[in-house]
Amino acid sequence: MLRIIAGEFKGRRIKTPTGKVRPTSDRVREAWFSILQQSLPAARVLDLFAGSGALGFEALSRGAVSVDFVETHKASLAVIHDNTATLEVSDHVTVHRMDAMRFAERLQPGAYDVAFADPPYAGDQAALLVALFRLTPFAKVFAIEHAAAKLMPGDATRRYGDTAVTFVYAP
Repeated sequence: MLRIIAGEFKGRRIKTPTGKVRPTSDRVREAWFSILQQSLPAARVLDLFAGSGALGFEALSRGAVSVDFVETHKASLAVIHDNTATLEVSDHVTVHRMDAMRFAERLQPGAYDVAFADPPYAGDQAALLVALFRLTPFAKVFAIEHAAAKLMPGDATRRYGDTAVTFVYAP
């Protein structure tokens, strides 16, 4: 279980999927969202590699008007649906069962205000998403979690132990 850190749902607990999921820690989410706080009110949000949906639900709690969750794993999708029901936010949530990379490749510039991604640390999906965002800035700001040991070509990176969050801004 994770807890929502601030906003309308502060202190509410949400489920996390079992298995090979690495939920973003409270400490990292708190720092991440303090950086993005001004961008969230009335924002259209995208949560790629959504997992439990913690990033998107935190954004809703802090004033986002809608969240699109993109995930392929069955257990994660079930948890996102459960958390949507628990928080009673179904009118503000759309769940896409689709590969996050393919979903991002189809986006138009400015499709969202804020986009999050938390891809698996193994592999190069984080760097590929940053490169894709540079070609097609599908949000005003894109924030991606990755291993701190991997350098990411973004505009600003914050490190929290072995985790880092890189921010990339639309031109």
